[in-house]
Amino acid sequence: MMSRSSELPVARADGKKRLPKRRPFPRLVVRVGLLRALANRNYRIYAEGNVISMIGTWVQRVAVGWLAWDLTHSTMWLGLIAFAELLPTVVIGPFAGVIADRFNRLRLFKISQLLAMSQSALLCLLTATNLISIELLLILTFYLGAIYGFAQPVRLSLIPSLVRRSDMHAAIACNSLLFNIARFIGPILAGVVIVNWGTAPAFAVNMLTYIALLYAASLLHLEQRPAENEQLTGILEGIYEGIIYALHHPGIRTILILFAFTATLGRPFAELLPGFSGGIFQRGAVGLAWLTSSTGFGAILAGIYLSQRRNTNGLRQLIILNTGLFGLALIALVATNWFWLAVPSVAVAGFSMVVCAVGAQSLIQEAVDAKMRGRVLSLYGLVFRAGVALGSVVIGALASDFGLPWPVGIAAFACIFVAFFMRRRVRQSVR
Repeated sequence: MMSRSSELPVARADGKKRLPKRRPFPRLVVRVGLLRALANRNYRIYAEGNVISMIGTWVQRVAVGWLAWDLTHSTMWLGLIAFAELLPTVVIGPFAGVIADRFNRLRLFKISQLLAMSQSALLCLLTATNLISIELLLILTFYLGAIYGFAQPVRLSLIPSLVRRSDMHAAIACNSLLFNIARFIGPILAGVVIVNWGTAPAFAVNMLTYIALLYAASLLHLEQRPAENEQLTGILEGIYEGIIYALHHPGIRTILILFAFTATLGRPFAELLPGFSGGIFQRGAVGLAWLTSSTGFGAILAGIYLSQRRNTNGLRQLIILNTGLFGLALIALVATNWFWLAVPSVAVAGFSMVVCAVGAQSLIQEAVDAKMRGRVLSLYGLVFRAGVALGSVVIGALASDFGLPWPVGIAAFACIFVAFFMRRRVRQSVR
């Protein structure tokens, strides 16, 4: 990893100055937002493969949501499917964080993607042969959730190895932007595939996109820190150290608490979009594609905005502000039966959601010691996924009895209240 000083001319033995190698992008371009991250060869290769794979991931997510709704027409089952995907992180995530800190992260990453690819292949086969049921879908979703719980801390802790330290914030924002470009493109592609050919081909699309990511991973050249040089204190002790470290770090603790509220109360709306599309707006799979893509469009705008930030100054206040904006967007979503008002509402929700998530991740990446990074990031993932899992089940169950608008609306008001409370606390601490 190069520092700023490595960009200066270096003196040679003969007294002449050796100029540094040219960057692959012009200097002016490198300094512009996310392109600073893409100037790093390893990250550029990773990003190219990752964005293709993520498009496939979003194709599958829409297909799974619509398949669950088509099989049951139940918001309760939508919540259970989301719960099955997210719950394994609660158990596996912390262990994965410790493992990511101690073993070859690139090798672990490749293994996790191969396992995820196998899940898509099995879903495709069962759906194509009409052997799929809501119970099998639940089991396979749980299996994928276990893979994600392992892969996410590995993926996040891999990023700092792909870029210069000065470009890390840009890389995090770029990663989010590419994720949300995929969130925009993937549902559109899913809608076309599902309407014309059904859900089985959608799973096949995702299976094939993993090939691009695995190929990109094979081209990466990273310096790996040998695990033997570390003092192994045990996985459970490592998890405990990560939790204690985060709880005693005032900046990280505040962000994690705020993020936990947002994830639990507001974020489950995305898992319940099939219910909004099919039950409230009567728009079917095409409507679901519109809503999911609009969420991705708002998230893209957030990624572009965040990529232009040079540092994390004022980021905590920005997270608090967008928590409140997130709540307002959800209120607009549930307050109308007009589909074309819901579309921009979820776009605003997508924008605010990404600002909160990427902002929290950026603050943690910057503040955490390198040896603790995997463990704390796994805790970040645990807070997010456990919160969404719990919220999806509770809100989905309440929606089965009272309809979608009431539980989602109450959760939205809670987000606004939490944002207002945290803003007052931040102001008081400044004084």
